Amino acid sequence: MDFETAALLRRGTVIPAHPLALDERRTLDEDRQRALTRYYLEAGAGGLAVGVHTTQFEIREHGLYRPVLELAAEEIAAQAGLGTEDSVPLSPFVRVAGVAGPTDQAVKEAEIARELGYDAVLVSPGGLPHLTTDDLLDRSAAVGEVLPTIGFYLQEAVGGRYLPRSYWRRLADQPSTVAVKAAPFDRYRTLELVQGVADSDRGHEVTLYTGNDDNIISDLLTPFHVNGGVRRFVGGLLGHWAVWTRSAVQILGDAHAAVAGDTEARSRLEALNAMCIDANAALFDVRNGFKGVIAGVHEVLRRDGVLKGIWCLDPDETLSPGQAEEIIRVQTAYPELH
Repeated sequence: MDFETAALLRRGTVIPAHPLALDERRTLDEDRQRALTRYYLEAGAGGLAVGVHTTQFEIREHGLYRPVLELAAEEIAAQAGLGTEDSVPLSPFVRVAGVAGPTDQAVKEAEIARELGYDAVLVSPGGLPHLTTDDLLDRSAAVGEVLPTIGFYLQEAVGGRYLPRSYWRRLADQPSTVAVKAAPFDRYRTLELVQGVADSDRGHEVTLYTGNDDNIISDLLTPFHVNGGVRRFVGGLLGHWAVWTRSAVQILGDAHAAVAGDTEARSRLEALNAMCIDANAALFDVRNGFKGVIAGVHEVLRRDGVLKGIWCLDPDETLSPGQAEEIIRVQTAYPELH
């Protein structure tokens, strides 16, 4: 990773999880997919995560992994001035590719990401119940031979598993680990992750990103007192930030200002905290066990005119009964968030 990109990642930035734009035949809508990437760039995001849960893990089964990563890479190159030898980057931008599956698959996906100019990979632990934590650590190390890695605590509702404090210490010990994304949607497990990273001799080199879409603002404001020091989440890699992204940029800016002592910024965020949690409950379909989480993201983007529809690769993946009404309710109630 080049120096400026690494510095941005460590400073903390907004990294939306990039959705997948499909047409009514459930095939890739390249124009809308490119438009989505431009939307995030123009909204001020400092990075993008492509090929992750919000992009739909099923892209691999449909032969879409490389095409989707390639479309995003091309738009980033065109809009942010990255990716060509004769271009001068307008600003640093963190390009993250999600990798999944057994070790050989994850390594191959990382190689594709490297070829396309991505800076780091988010290593998903999902869908691998037969692997021990030692196996998962070996897998991350193998992927880390290709690109810098971002550890991922995935919530159980969408395929994750419990990972103890010792796991996070050992993951932070790996030289290729540059950051971790905490998304267990659980205060106790989030704390264990922070403690585990802090236990590592190189824990200070591992940057903390929140993936707890149910607790974004609290994560960004909370000082974690561990091992005689303080650790903080400095940015977010979030499916929630795939919508209303300009507002997300403002939220993170206020969070950084609040941590630096700006009391007015802290007050603004405290006023938004419960609103953000309520909005996420509608967006992610919490009442129905997150069944409509991806469709909910699509619905907001459709209502904002970025996507044409809410189609997912799995025809059974759609909005839950009442979810659309809940999304309308929070959009109406909280204009501050969008």
